[in-house]
Amino acid sequence: MDFRYLGNSGLKVSEISYGNWLTHGSQVENEQAKACVKAALEAGITTFDTADVYANTAAETVLGEALEGQRRESLEILTKVYWPTGPGGPNDVGLSRKHIHESINGSLKRLKTDYVDVYQAHRFDTETPLEETMEAFADVVRQGKALYIGTSEWTADQLREGHRLARELRVPLVSNQPQYNMLWRVIEAEVVPASEELGIGQVVFSPIAQGVLTGKYKPGQQPPEGSRATDAKGGADMISRWLKDDVLERVQELQPIADEAGLSLSQLAIAWVLQNRNVSSAIIGASRPEQVTENVKAAGVKLEDALLKRIDESLGNAIETDPAKTAQNAPQTRPGS
Repeated sequence: MDFRYLGNSGLKVSEISYGNWLTHGSQVENEQAKACVKAALEAGITTFDTADVYANTAAETVLGEALEGQRRESLEILTKVYWPTGPGGPNDVGLSRKHIHESINGSLKRLKTDYVDVYQAHRFDTETPLEETMEAFADVVRQGKALYIGTSEWTADQLREGHRLARELRVPLVSNQPQYNMLWRVIEAEVVPASEELGIGQVVFSPIAQGVLTGKYKPGQQPPEGSRATDAKGGADMISRWLKDDVLERVQELQPIADEAGLSLSQLAIAWVLQNRNVSSAIIGASRPEQVTENVKAAGVKLEDALLKRIDESLGNAIETDPAKTAQNAPQTRPGS
């Protein structure tokens, strides 16, 4: 495993991290989930990402149990706050001082740890003053419950304003967690340049486009039984935008490129996001341990410029680059409000 600094901080993270969105406490039985975490640890992954909203807090509980007994100092644990949790009451959502403080306490209890390495704003809260949010995050850091703070899917302007307040409060805002993959490149035009300017690193999710870039979804065919596209608990909704024949046909054109590089399609996709120097870590998920073992082989892979150009040519107009999509895909009001 190779390691990278998280933004301009002194914290190193494994360049491939393990996340349990849509799996632990939901799609995958607990024992299988723990086996996936064990495989991640054996592969050299030290960075684990979760969120309180995943499976309505159950994912944090499973991860906490799976990591129990590991040397805490050898791990980097990231979690997030924003989306509704619990019974979904009026204050069970957002980035208010109340919700942030109650959420970090719940997350620490479920994760069986005294602190998280990075506490992330899971989205931007349009209904709470940013000053209130950042002051609450600063309190969490000063109380020793988090070492660093981060964001997820914030726009360039939101990152700049959040970073300005973090500097005034003297707390380290060091990361952003966006979706990023060969097909979804909307952060490249604005978010990445702003992050490089501010010293913020990307911890990216969906590097294989929720399985589409593995090539297992074939144009004109039904999704494989048991795949995320057939999961009624949420996976099918999340992946549906990629399941168009024109996109799937272009993905199939990547197979000879992967073969030439000596990689599987999933390894090629993960290696691709790691070519971006602003990416500190790529999050992989898994429903089986062998998926972890395969995907970590993308660590340390260098893709030549000519190969990257062929990827672009193969995917063509299936690539989304519009920077406005970051804001468009974010909630304009708090969920449930």
